Amino acid sequence: MSATALTLPSDQVVWRPKVNPWAIAATVSMAAFIEVLDTSVANVALPYIAGGLGASYDDSTWVLTSYLAANAIVLPISGWLAELMGRKRYFMMSLAIFTVSSLLCGLAPNLPLLLLFRAVQGIGGGGLQPMAQAILNDTFPPEQRGSAFAVYGITAVLAPTVGPMLGGWITDNYSWRWIFFITLPVVLLALYLTHTLVEDPPFLRRLKRGGIRVDYIGISMLTLGVGSLQVVLDKGQEDDWFGSHFITTLAITASVCLISLVIWEWFRKEPIIDVRMFKSFNFAAANLMMFMMGFMLFSTLVLIPEFLQTLMGYTAELAGLVLSGGGVILLVMMPIVGRLTSKIQARWLIATGWLCLAIGLFYCANQIDLFVSFNFAMWLRVAQVVGIGFLFVPITAAGYIGVPPEKGNSVSGMINFMRNIGGSIGTSVVTTMIARRAQYHQQILVGHITPDSPAYRSALHALGSKIGHSGLRAADAHDQAIARFYELVHQQGGALSYMDIFWVLGALCSIMFVLAFFLKKNDPGAGGDIAVG
Repeated sequence: MSATALTLPSDQVVWRPKVNPWAIAATVSMAAFIEVLDTSVANVALPYIAGGLGASYDDSTWVLTSYLAANAIVLPISGWLAELMGRKRYFMMSLAIFTVSSLLCGLAPNLPLLLLFRAVQGIGGGGLQPMAQAILNDTFPPEQRGSAFAVYGITAVLAPTVGPMLGGWITDNYSWRWIFFITLPVVLLALYLTHTLVEDPPFLRRLKRGGIRVDYIGISMLTLGVGSLQVVLDKGQEDDWFGSHFITTLAITASVCLISLVIWEWFRKEPIIDVRMFKSFNFAAANLMMFMMGFMLFSTLVLIPEFLQTLMGYTAELAGLVLSGGGVILLVMMPIVGRLTSKIQARWLIATGWLCLAIGLFYCANQIDLFVSFNFAMWLRVAQVVGIGFLFVPITAAGYIGVPPEKGNSVSGMINFMRNIGGSIGTSVVTTMIARRAQYHQQILVGHITPDSPAYRSALHALGSKIGHSGLRAADAHDQAIARFYELVHQQGGALSYMDIFWVLGALCSIMFVLAFFLKKNDPGAGGDIAVG
């Protein structure tokens, strides 16, 4: 028996759920899938929401921000809340809040009430992902945890791909309100199955009976800090970042509150966030990698569809279909990688994932242009997600290496928080880079299009003559030719900006590839969570 197992209470070593663990896995993964889906399904419905409620499009974007801010606040303290209430009770309470708020969102008569209900929905949803992962960690024996995490991983990485397509189809064929109503039957079923199948292990029941003090100062700093950070990330590019007093004020608030939170929680006996876990290099590295995985997953989810829609004229639905090939690959890869975690060290799988992702992004940087076909764009997406398929399960498993079982809820909450905040930062970074690098490249290209350039004059004359054959006057044809040259410069500058971003993302993945070799060794035969060196 392993050294870690010898230190565990006897009831934890032998405890197993009364029902088939895969039934529990299906139940909690169903709940997590709906929550992640709801994070992205509303994205494409914003114009419909704005029109239906008589609001501007900019105002409607708060529908996303309010949900994400509330969700981000709850994620890191979900482990503490589970200890406070009991994990099963907290999971069911989160499901109930999510269900009621989804109904209220669909019935909202105006935008302010919709924003309020979305914030409440984010509070409920914040407990679903980390508790689902923690339940899987305790429900399955070590040798099966990789496969169980793979089931959960499918929900976490596939839902953001399915969400925009499903949201677009619902809003085009029915009403935007149905993006909230459609989740109700599934969540109610998950609530019933959770009540029937899920149970807390004995060590969690003992922990709850021990009593927990409420850290009001820590909760206040967390709420202000994370809430402000999420608004900055969502609204920064829209408001010109630090050119806006609003964004600057929130950025300062976030920095002060989050730094103060870390210092406060470090010295507190019963913290709401156990930041001292970051003293473990393995835990800190796993969280950094999960942050970067969220960064890569969500940023690339933005890049390909935005490239196809803004520069190549694809519809939202067609651009969403390009992502479907990547979703299929993840469906196939996740279970395979889950099984491999019981045979191969986590750090080797993680290194393979970062290497594949770096190669895929460098390949995209070299191959993407304004002439890519639908099929080739789909293959570019496949090249990006092959690496992600190797990352989610092993990084999740690596985060638990050397962590006591009673800290499992906190580990799950922090890992999910890091993935989500990484996704938010990744989305903000790439959207800002697209705008800034496109302006840079346009400036460089315009510098080569001058009236004294023979090549430019010849091309402008040829295009003007061709347009003039349609019946336009020579002066109008000349103006049309200049306008088309400007549009061409705009498109080429945009395409070059996407190439730059893929190069940067590939370089970041290369750094993560090196870091993977510094993770602790683990014993795959013992389930991948026993540190041996």
